[in-house]
Amino acid sequence: MALPVRNRIKECMGRGEVALCMASRLARTADLGMIADACGFDGFYIDIEHSPISIDTAAQICTAALPVDVTPMVRIPGHDFDLATRLLDSGALGIICPQVDTAAQAEAMVAACKFPPLGHRSVAGTGPLQGYRATPLGEINVQGNALTLCIPMLETSAGIANADAIAAVPGIDMLLVGSNDLSAELGIPGELRHPKIRAAFEAAAQACKARGKQLGIGGVRGDHALTADLVKLGARFVIAGLDTGYLVQAARADAAAIRKAIG
Repeated sequence: MALPVRNRIKECMGRGEVALCMASRLARTADLGMIADACGFDGFYIDIEHSPISIDTAAQICTAALPVDVTPMVRIPGHDFDLATRLLDSGALGIICPQVDTAAQAEAMVAACKFPPLGHRSVAGTGPLQGYRATPLGEINVQGNALTLCIPMLETSAGIANADAIAAVPGIDMLLVGSNDLSAELGIPGELRHPKIRAAFEAAAQACKARGKQLGIGGVRGDHALTADLVKLGARFVIAGLDTGYLVQAARADAAAIRKAIG
């Protein structure tokens, strides 16, 4: 049976193309998916690590995005995978987990977010991924594993040191380097062109290449030359920007243009 939804980000990366993702901390309404798609993004993630957005609101936004054919994901606030599985049951096609430092933490993520045989996720039955169409249990498990992205973030020296071991965990789809937190941990906050950050990107890229996983980059906003360089290094998932930043940037430019016009 053909699925009513697809994971556009996963398909894009599978073709060797770069998937663009928008981050959201501000939006609370179900039209976020349509807006992301209209702006040319392949997907978005709702950042409930750094916002008070509720699980109910995140679930509504994720489910509404599925028919638009844009990939909805959620960054959870920690390693509470009970929260992650509820979001997956409610339409999220990917979970981003912050500060994954060890293979054991990556294994715990997979155990919670993937169905057997990869993990031990509990089956809720037919849901948003099946368009609520009656589906045999075996198919639900296969579909869920095929469509769900497990994305650990590498944001510390320990995470980078263990990049190969984390990438080797079956069921992990990507290593996402969190540039801002990593630079702060390394004592060079915001210096994203520093040799220490470059070495971290290279270590993550090597691990992804060796283990057949995707490389993602986050936090490199506005430096398009650096983004292009990291894509050459192997990145196929790019978090381009944040909805609050886009709003402020556009509003500031409009206010300046009006003030200039009226003298």
